[in-house]
Amino acid sequence: MILSNVDIKEYIDSKKIQITPEPNMEKQLGSASFDLRLGNEFKIFEHSAKPFIDTRDPEATTGTTRLITLKDDEPFVFHPTDFVLGITLEEVWLPDSIAARIDGRSSLGRLGIVIHSTAGHIDPGFRGKIVLEMENIGMMPVLLYPGTRICQLVFQELKTPTTNPYYKKIGAKYAQQSHPQESRLETGD
Repeated sequence: MILSNVDIKEYIDSKKIQITPEPNMEKQLGSASFDLRLGNEFKIFEHSAKPFIDTRDPEATTGTTRLITLKDDEPFVFHPTDFVLGITLEEVWLPDSIAARIDGRSSLGRLGIVIHSTAGHIDPGFRGKIVLEMENIGMMPVLLYPGTRICQLVFQELKTPTTNPYYKKIGAKYAQQSHPQESRLETGD
């Protein structure tokens, strides 16, 4: 079951779903979704750093990105065909009984900004900031500013709570992330 605005507000007010910093419910709460804002950190791929990325090499992504940190009013110039890792301003804590889907916002999609490539599912028990796998598929550069409502979460209540929440998974690669992180693909994944 997808949570409505009434359910989302109730779950945030009761701290069943935790979002920090404290959200602006009037601006961020949708009919059946919750908007998250863009953080100020980006991992930019250094295309000439390596000739390729070997998915069987656990060290393959080492040295392939550079961290950029923006001031609050400083724009990120998102060029056509660029792929970057961004991060949400908000940290999200989900209980063991709620999963979420991350989707882009239509207003940015109409400019060619894709917010996630494949990782649209947020596991129950997730705790941390959400890394955005962003691409500009448009024809023009787009200026993005920290604090912009960049994506939305759609919450889904599980029929029963999971016995394997993300924060308890052994080897959870992206648990409690607070900065954009490269792929942690392991041999055999």
